Amino acid sequence: MHPDYDHLQQAAKDHLWLHFARHGAYAEGDVPIMVRGEGAYLWDATGKRYLDGLAGLFVSQLGHGRTELAEAAAKQAQELAFMPLWSYAHPPAIELAEKVASYAPGDLNRVFFTSGGGEAVETAWKLAKNYFKLTGKPMKHKVVSRSIAYHGTTQGALSITGLPLLKQQFEPLVPSTFRVPNTNAYRADEITSGFLDGSDPEAFGRWAADQVAIAIENEGPDTVAAVFLEPVQNAGGCFPPPPGYFQRVREICDEYDVLLVSDEVICAFGRLGHMFGAERYGYQPDMITCAKGITSGYAPLGAMIASDRLMEPFLEDKAMFAHGYTFGGHPVSTAVGLRNLELFEEERVLENVRDNEAECRAILERLLDLPIVGDVRGDGYFYGIELVKDKATKQSFTAEESERILYGFVSKQLFAEGLYCRADDRGDPVVQLAPPLICGPEHFEEMEQVLRVVLDKAYSLL
Repeated sequence: MHPDYDHLQQAAKDHLWLHFARHGAYAEGDVPIMVRGEGAYLWDATGKRYLDGLAGLFVSQLGHGRTELAEAAAKQAQELAFMPLWSYAHPPAIELAEKVASYAPGDLNRVFFTSGGGEAVETAWKLAKNYFKLTGKPMKHKVVSRSIAYHGTTQGALSITGLPLLKQQFEPLVPSTFRVPNTNAYRADEITSGFLDGSDPEAFGRWAADQVAIAIENEGPDTVAAVFLEPVQNAGGCFPPPPGYFQRVREICDEYDVLLVSDEVICAFGRLGHMFGAERYGYQPDMITCAKGITSGYAPLGAMIASDRLMEPFLEDKAMFAHGYTFGGHPVSTAVGLRNLELFEEERVLENVRDNEAECRAILERLLDLPIVGDVRGDGYFYGIELVKDKATKQSFTAEESERILYGFVSKQLFAEGLYCRADDRGDPVVQLAPPLICGPEHFEEMEQVLRVVLDKAYSLL
């Protein structure tokens, strides 16, 4: 037990405003307080150990307790603790930009640093609008994104987000964003209103991609600036792209002169076994937004990556992209990011994911023998387990069942059994897993064992 446990509990309840948290839940119970991490494990203030099945929040790629990254931060803070990138530069930002550009697919070679993912998405949308204004197409400002997709909490990023219940309390938001269907093949019959059942993934992918073209036509091609898509959509529970999906979207964006933004805040930096998800699925975006794993969580940092083509209008005399953040490209953060990516290479982190992902998938797919598990989906080290009430009909939970089973039991019991992961019903009820990239099959075995016990019990409560 932490020596200041009682004080920490009271102070947390009196002063700390948690993010995306139901504070009423702590009226009778304790706030979970995590105090230490090592490798793939976390310890709370009572001394209990948990397997980090979510890499913090899709962040801790190299795991916890990495002295190399802590030392990189301390060294940079002693040399130059802060300098903004507002018309000035510093070595760690320059070196990390060069490093990131070396990994980026195709002609993406210009790196605009932010403090995090939401700011990266804001940057991409503002750049898209500004670019078209400067190149003689001032009407192009609208954005197309997918249903149930999450892109951030700032006013612009939240407007692009496709989760109505997450948005309504903050409306009115930024106008001119529109939604198309996502690529949840398990629910293809519902998404396509019975036109396709998901048995032909390529046909479903073609249909889903064509909805992007329909949306652009409906809004008017001369008004649409960008399409924002995650390589694997997170919200709703990990929707990988069907075969050919992104290739068709790329064709559509080229046809209508619309920028394709690959939102890789979660998927970049090894989550899918490649530095960028676009590389895994073989498509060329016009911009990439990223954050989270760029520093493995040891300092906050995000980035928007673009090409010389998109920067060219801003290279004219007196031209300026009037956008920036005080802490975007912070010296300490960029120094940590550079060391983080060096460790990726030294420890062959991407290869570890690719070498183990098939076995990890097979381990998680054992859960399909449980009556409550309808689907196990994902790629790399990024998986969603969709829970159902009736496996034969794919009947989902009611709102009451989701509240009682998913949040009231599954989420709490997984944590009680020593597995930190995520239960979510922003689409259909799912459990999400995204462990540190240093993990191996033994960690997935541990996850499967805990999930099996908890989900089996959960079904009996329906």
